[in-house]
Amino acid sequence: MINDVFSAPNQSPGQATIASGNGAERKSPTCLVVEDDSTIRHLVTNYLEDHDIRAVSASRRDEVLMLLTRSRPDLVILDLRLGREDGLDLLREIRADSDIPVIIITGHRRDEIDRVLGLELGADDYITKPFGLRELLARIRAVLRRREAGQAAAQRDAEKGRCKFGSWQLDRRERRLTNSSGEPITLTKGEYALLIAFLDAPQRPLTREQLLQATRIHEDVFDRSINVQVLRLRRKLETDPAAPSIIQSVRGVGYVFALPVELL
Repeated sequence: MINDVFSAPNQSPGQATIASGNGAERKSPTCLVVEDDSTIRHLVTNYLEDHDIRAVSASRRDEVLMLLTRSRPDLVILDLRLGREDGLDLLREIRADSDIPVIIITGHRRDEIDRVLGLELGADDYITKPFGLRELLARIRAVLRRREAGQAAAQRDAEKGRCKFGSWQLDRRERRLTNSSGEPITLTKGEYALLIAFLDAPQRPLTREQLLQATRIHEDVFDRSINVQVLRLRRKLETDPAAPSIIQSVRGVGYVFALPVELL
């Protein structure tokens, strides 16, 4: 039953337009809805259109790849259960070519395997069935706000130039980390975001919640997701990751970046 999957509230007049912080209207975002159930697909796209979000839809992998190029959506809603096709494989394919925000839809199973795998593959948020359309809209808007904030932060990074910590240097304009020998060290998107969070607050304890926000991982994910990212970053920065001297644990709080940061 559709009512078991969605709870569609009545539209309120104030939700029809998305406005910027100064009250001026801005261009409506475009959302690509990937769902093989035609009834659900139409419910979601119609609801988004009613709330000033342009919606395009697809039910198959080949349609998705075509629409990503043709329609240039600002966000993708991806159901991980696409009939005979695997939504996780499609997510991998999207992430190989694009950093477009993706909200995954997972089933109502009690375990969190799909959810965790999706987030680890680069999804920005998730929602589980059954869910309300109002909640979906709120998550879309939240992800788009984070996207805009991330783009603004990237612009600020570009203006900050280079910095040095210990024997490491980071060029924020080029997003390039080099070691003492001048060799570049590859960082994933999450590792780079985590490093920037530490460099912006050196020698100051940061909670896991602060780091979750900085790396754009949804707050419902278990804290060990940040622990894993910290471990991966330690493996690239620390001489001995088992006895870290740069990123240190603070009992009951989170982590601290122990080195001073010098702007160059």
